[in-house]
Amino acid sequence: MDLNTSILAGSLVLLVGVAAVRVSTRIGLPSLLLYLVIGLVLGESGLGFGFEDAELTMILGTIALAMILAEGGFSTRWDVIRPVVGLSGLLATAGVAISVAITATIAYWALEVDVRTALLLGAVVGSTDAAATFAIMRRLPLAPRIRATLEAESGFNDPPVIILVSVVASDAWHQASGWQILGLVVFQLVGGVLIGVGVAFLGQRILASSALPAVGLYPLATLAIMFLAFAVAGLLGVSGLMAIYVAGMWLGNAKLPHRQATAGFADGLGWVAQIGLFVLLGLLASPTRLPDALLPAAIVGIGLTLVARPISVVACAIWWRVPWRHQMFLSWAGLRGAVPIVVATIPVSEGLPAAHRVFDIVFVLVITFVLIQAPLLPRLARWSGLMVERADELAVESAPLEKLGASVLQFEVPQGSRLHGVFVDDLRLSEHVVLAFVAREGGVVAAGPHLSLRHGDHLLLAVPDAVRDATEGRLQAISRGGRLAVWNSPLSSEPYPPSRSRPATVPTSRAAR
Repeated sequence: MDLNTSILAGSLVLLVGVAAVRVSTRIGLPSLLLYLVIGLVLGESGLGFGFEDAELTMILGTIALAMILAEGGFSTRWDVIRPVVGLSGLLATAGVAISVAITATIAYWALEVDVRTALLLGAVVGSTDAAATFAIMRRLPLAPRIRATLEAESGFNDPPVIILVSVVASDAWHQASGWQILGLVVFQLVGGVLIGVGVAFLGQRILASSALPAVGLYPLATLAIMFLAFAVAGLLGVSGLMAIYVAGMWLGNAKLPHRQATAGFADGLGWVAQIGLFVLLGLLASPTRLPDALLPAAIVGIGLTLVARPISVVACAIWWRVPWRHQMFLSWAGLRGAVPIVVATIPVSEGLPAAHRVFDIVFVLVITFVLIQAPLLPRLARWSGLMVERADELAVESAPLEKLGASVLQFEVPQGSRLHGVFVDDLRLSEHVVLAFVAREGGVVAAGPHLSLRHGDHLLLAVPDAVRDATEGRLQAISRGGRLAVWNSPLSSEPYPPSRSRPATVPTSRAAR
């Protein structure tokens, strides 16, 4: 009965969590708030499920964050993120350091806490949240550079904050100097990147040359490679979260078999991780203590949102001459979510005297300021000139034909794609590529050179491995720029250049989740 009851409760929570996504989309609020509410309703002041294991929450929360970062990295396009990787990296390191220092100073003077508690508060809320950022940014039709900057920042800045909080909450606080802490952070981040790239590279080579007997094995193998990077990094004493994010990004941009199936699988697991994580955090919170945290949370949140975050963005973005309206959007879009609450469980598990107060302040801060910030993002994006029209991405699925040295490529012409109206002959594919058939409106039409493609057409091609990358690149280019894609490519690789006052607007981007 206990097992059946647990399965019943878990199934109902998962179904309610899935329904919450639809509700949150309609009312314009992030679903994480509804998940936290579900946890609070199930908790000690609601249905009476008592849960106070902060250490277990920290462990499960870290695993869930790893899954969220893996999915976020896998769905991040390198051609979009490459122009802004410098700005994102600076925001995730120097920007976080500035934000932590200013927030900690405000907490020290306004809340009259000791230096250690003030630094914990500043560090815990210092990073933007990957789960909140991925979920909200991908629903907005933003200019790709801004969206990529925010997504990359949220993926890169979690590890340094977790390392900093772990050091401050441990005995190392009394032993390590500031330079030693900085050196540890740099070592863990660089080591995580190297491990992530190394494991993902080897995994890619194995997957690309293997013909597994079932399509469903490819997503499992890809996920296992990403978590292998996470585990290896942890065993070697470097950042597992950085490793899994980098590994996910590497594999997501590699030419893997059945990539779309893997993307769908990772997306589903990412949602499960988010639902489970926020419900668990809601269960851990004690509603009876939260009212006492309202005023401190407001002080820290206002200082973070209106002072620390804008200063850190200006200090980092000024080197790329980002327009001031874009800087305002970057500042306001620095969302906090699961990461600060999970990180706040670290001092609780260490048994620090002020740990529960820090957790309550962070919990209230996240709920309050996400509730304020998220609904205003679409208006601020329009005011900043960052809203763009975007077409669906051309999602090409591949399957290896190992014995023939070829692959089968299949895709649907999406809405907004400039493949619509292009004749097969104008695709200018290699003579070795065979367009097997075009499925249209429930039937199959002859794939002759004078066939004009339409939205919704399904194409199946047999492509030798030697020209597979070139073929897929050509199809993607025509989908974005039309038959004259060589001259009309809509994706610029230029970052925010020092010689311009504002970046070029990119009219298209990849699809949302």
